[in-house]
Amino acid sequence: MNEQLVKQAIEDRRYLHQHPELSGEEYETCKFIRNRLEALNIEILDFQPPSVVGFVKGTKGDKTIALRADIDALPIMEEGDKPFSSKIPGVAHMCGHDGHTAILLAVSEWIAKNTNDIEPNIVLIFQSAEEISPSGADKLVKQGVLKNVDAIFGIHLWQGMDKGKIGLKPGPMMASVDDFEIIVQGYGGHGSMPHETVDPIYIATHVIQSLQSIISRKVNPMDPSVISVGKIESGTTYNIIPDSAKIIGTIRTLSPEAVRTIQSQMVQLTEGICKAFGATAKVDFIIGTPPLVNDPKESEFVESLIRRTFGNDVFELVEPVMGSEDFSYYLQEKPGAFIYVGMNGEKSMYPHHHPKFDIDEGVFPEAIHLFIEIIKNYRY
Repeated sequence: MNEQLVKQAIEDRRYLHQHPELSGEEYETCKFIRNRLEALNIEILDFQPPSVVGFVKGTKGDKTIALRADIDALPIMEEGDKPFSSKIPGVAHMCGHDGHTAILLAVSEWIAKNTNDIEPNIVLIFQSAEEISPSGADKLVKQGVLKNVDAIFGIHLWQGMDKGKIGLKPGPMMASVDDFEIIVQGYGGHGSMPHETVDPIYIATHVIQSLQSIISRKVNPMDPSVISVGKIESGTTYNIIPDSAKIIGTIRTLSPEAVRTIQSQMVQLTEGICKAFGATAKVDFIIGTPPLVNDPKESEFVESLIRRTFGNDVFELVEPVMGSEDFSYYLQEKPGAFIYVGMNGEKSMYPHHHPKFDIDEGVFPEAIHLFIEIIKNYRY
């Protein structure tokens, strides 16, 4: 691997790490990327900022592949003593997107210097707003970013996989995420006279208990699914039974079918329980990211490439995780593969989104090399 490319990627990553921007607000990051691509004479396509999309025409041009990096940071106060820590209080790259961006910029530089040897057209997607809903990927897909693309590939520097491993899973690999909000409407009163009230807090406890019966009794046990209540809001003081209670949580599954089952059962159970206690219910769903499902054919291509390029012992067939990734929107539209580049070790020992999270820049050569090999070997 070209040492200069790696050195530049590390410099870019550290600059981006010091200047993070939240989802949908990455305008300075956008400017940084545009300036770099323009300096490389890479065409910038007309897509809505702060995402940036570049295009390079291949020597054959009969096929087009897209490569994607996400560029947003998180609303987290960074902890630790890195010499290049975030300069923005309460905002930090605690997921690795600074690394993803730097890696794809390095690949862009390689592309610009080797255009005569590249057969397929290349679309370079530097995507805003991976961390929130509405998703930046969904927006770009709706704007037509994949209109002429045959396949798309993306990587994630992955703390959950050992350094030295690279892998993926054909089919479902990461979960969907949909949020929900349940309002239990009762009738409040004084805590000394509960018989004159319809206690929404008490009723909410029954609703919360019932939700887990959906997972254990309504969803196929071979289809992993999770319902988590993360917040309960109700009441004003110790001796007043309130009028209403709000339950907020999230649903994660690996299949759209499970999502539909869970949502319909949540409405049925919640309304039934509330009615039985003399209350009413309102259930709202905030639709988020769909399951990430790798294309079998493109997954086989990537696995073969990893084994051939880095060795059989480097490839790892990963287990699905219940975390989500909006790369799933691209894979709903076109075939492709999402790939983990492992980095767990002494340098990267804290999980993604932890205040002390850090990426291991020592895996940059492999990540850059992987993208380059995909470009050089894509033939479909």
